[in-house]
Amino acid sequence: MKPEMDTPPWVVMKFGGTSVSSLSGWETIESVLRARRAAGERPLIVHSALSQISNMLETAIDAALHKKETGIVDEIAQRHIALAADIGVDGDTLIAPSLKRLKQWLGGIALVGEASPRVRARILAQGELMATALFSERLNMQGFAVSRFDAGDGLVSVQPDQAGSVGQYLCALCDDVPDAALQKQLRALPGDMVLTQGFIACNQKGETVLLGRGGSDVSSALFAAKLQAQRLEIWTDVPGMFSTDPRLTASARLLKDLSYDEAQEIALMGAKVIHPRALPPVRRAQIPVQVKCTMLPDAVGTRISAAPLDTNARVKAITVKHGIVLVSMTSSSMWGEAGFLAKAFAAFAHNDLSIDLVSTSEASVTVSLDTGQNLDDAALERLQDDLASLCRVSILRNCASVSLVGRDIRTILHKLTPALALFREHPVRLVSQAANDLNFTVVVDEDQAQKLARRLHDEMVEVEPQDKVFGPPWEDSTILPTPGPVTLPWWVTKQATLLAIKPDGEAAFVYDIETVKTRAIALAQLTNVKRAFYAMKANAHPAVLRAIIDEGLGVECVSLAEIEHVFNHLPGIDPGQIIFTPNFAPRDEYEAALARGVRLTLDNLHPMEHWPELFADAEVILRIDPVRGRGHHRHVQTAGARAKFGIPIADLAQMRTLAKAAGATIIGLHSHAGSGILDPGHWRDIAELQASLAGDFPDLRVLNLGGGLGVPDTTGANALDLAALDENLALVRAACPGLELWLEPGRYLVAEAGVLLASVTQTKTKGTSAYAGLETGMNSLIRPALYGAHHDIANLTRLHEGARLAPISIVGPICESADILGIDRYLPPTSEGDVLLIANTGAYGAVMGTSYNLRAPARELILESSD
Repeated sequence: MKPEMDTPPWVVMKFGGTSVSSLSGWETIESVLRARRAAGERPLIVHSALSQISNMLETAIDAALHKKETGIVDEIAQRHIALAADIGVDGDTLIAPSLKRLKQWLGGIALVGEASPRVRARILAQGELMATALFSERLNMQGFAVSRFDAGDGLVSVQPDQAGSVGQYLCALCDDVPDAALQKQLRALPGDMVLTQGFIACNQKGETVLLGRGGSDVSSALFAAKLQAQRLEIWTDVPGMFSTDPRLTASARLLKDLSYDEAQEIALMGAKVIHPRALPPVRRAQIPVQVKCTMLPDAVGTRISAAPLDTNARVKAITVKHGIVLVSMTSSSMWGEAGFLAKAFAAFAHNDLSIDLVSTSEASVTVSLDTGQNLDDAALERLQDDLASLCRVSILRNCASVSLVGRDIRTILHKLTPALALFREHPVRLVSQAANDLNFTVVVDEDQAQKLARRLHDEMVEVEPQDKVFGPPWEDSTILPTPGPVTLPWWVTKQATLLAIKPDGEAAFVYDIETVKTRAIALAQLTNVKRAFYAMKANAHPAVLRAIIDEGLGVECVSLAEIEHVFNHLPGIDPGQIIFTPNFAPRDEYEAALARGVRLTLDNLHPMEHWPELFADAEVILRIDPVRGRGHHRHVQTAGARAKFGIPIADLAQMRTLAKAAGATIIGLHSHAGSGILDPGHWRDIAELQASLAGDFPDLRVLNLGGGLGVPDTTGANALDLAALDENLALVRAACPGLELWLEPGRYLVAEAGVLLASVTQTKTKGTSAYAGLETGMNSLIRPALYGAHHDIANLTRLHEGARLAPISIVGPICESADILGIDRYLPPTSEGDVLLIANTGAYGAVMGTSYNLRAPARELILESSD
């Protein structure tokens, strides 16, 4: 039955927690509501809790269970009262009933030591109830005629009553059948709009139940279907759905137009703009969805419907889903055995574990487990026990899925050929091609996923002129705001100086010594690191070395030539400030280093076994293989059987025997897993591994945790949290009070301090692709070609002109297809003679330069510190 035509059509509008948490957000919402009212539409507003309130309520429950006094209820109250003051309503009075209930229920939990699903649902619902109380009052004060409607009166769970069931109360299911009675009930309410809660429903007994996290999206879709609404609008804090996470690459494109199936697949495979459970109700009801941004209400957003404007086969999004757990089941009797999978999957069902991806062969099956469920060690051990009689089981954590999403993906598999080469550098744990022909998914190690996704996006997302699907890029500042506060890089404020010192007809690296000193001081101030040694292979310029040494750091060298370079340019340096960490170096380098009195790290049995006389009375550090490599590319991963570095843990006993026979003393253990690591817990993991071996080395004084401290690839991306790193190492020091902790940072100290300046020599257009050629390329900066590394690129000449940006690929003059410094970078109109700046080139730039094609690499220049 269709709604009566003489009544205003319903438009369901869901506003997320960020949208409703500030006065400015609500002023925008009120403006949008006026526009809908003027258009003759009747809004049903689905209101979320304020940002982070649901998480705070979860924390309050856990605190009550452990009888901890956290004051979190008072903090929740203050958040609402402060916002109420901003919007001009009486917050104390409006939220008092909810606060009273919260204190009663949390007190009951503390008393009995138990929080049933039914009580949890009641507590978590208070976030939406408090928020709607505030904004119902606000809207009426602003001249809107608003009726409040309790969501539980319109959304009723269809699940059978199961006493105490978690799913029944915390992840309820409701039907989406058009509801004539609900339509009549809401039409009869006074006013020109209705305000209700997201997330909340009720069961057949009238008890409060919840629709699961992200349930406000689901609530709005259910209401839209039941009311046969004209449209569903999802208002959030981003301008729509994008071709990938904008934090991975600034070239992520707005997806202007999608089908229901495509949008749901993108949401299921990791995008978080809209909940995947919100799409089936509107798809069945054929209700179009518009994803809009509260901060940019006039932006086009994303339209989702049954009639997308482009139905061609193409990749529309690259998505990443983190926290994946793989379970591999192997049995020689699997082949030909009827019912094997049924028995295996029954074990997952018995443990309430939901399977996502499946890959099979004659003797093994590997599955991935859905994120968002209980995947702690105890749950997986129970699963392993249930499967033990059926097959051998191995469980792999710390994985992520990377998916190419698009219509008719099978028909464009041939276009994956360039992308498949990337998988050689990123070990693939599972491959899945969706039965619905909407995605091609690989599962890789967690620390590989973002790099792989960014490179796949560069290879596979093709934008056409007047594209019906792809809109503007994230970084187009004329359309989109920068996400969150961003500290401008140093070179923005020194534009004029850089342009002035750039040599004519010659590219140049420029190093800002002030930035080097700032990074060195930050590392020197780590309270739990006794000593830090700069890995000078990153940048050996004498001015850089002096700046770092002046702040109290030492130097780590990997060749005799580097050692001599340090002594030549830093005369008088204490040899104890130098660590020599050779790898497959000849005997004379060890002999010369020991004669110089520098510290020595061994990463192989061979020197101690074949040249024991060198090490009589010497103190040495052993580089051990931490087994699992880390880093953004296989070429920077320095651990594991396929890496040439480090002594296997199994060989340490033999090394102890050899060292004792030679008269050497082992005073330290060293490990380095890779580069570009942003997880502050990584070095704690390394330390704990080394500490577990320390008991076998009676003279041990040092745990050298190596380097690999990462820097963000793009401006505004998350940086390594040094405070969190220090906190992690404090735990290690507490457990190992007699051992010093050392670090060997390289790129962290110098990468952001360096830029490469190069003039544009020519520009070119080929079809829809534009190119700008520079006077230098991979002969000066080989990282993009060697590692697939990303460097931000700016047109320094036109940095502040404010012209509209357009995609252009930046290439060098070297006669190699790989001489590409950046693909489809969004720059202002770029011409011959413009100076382009390539950022974060202070590390592994000039030191890796060559004269390939007999083109000289860029020279090096210094900007001295102002102090």
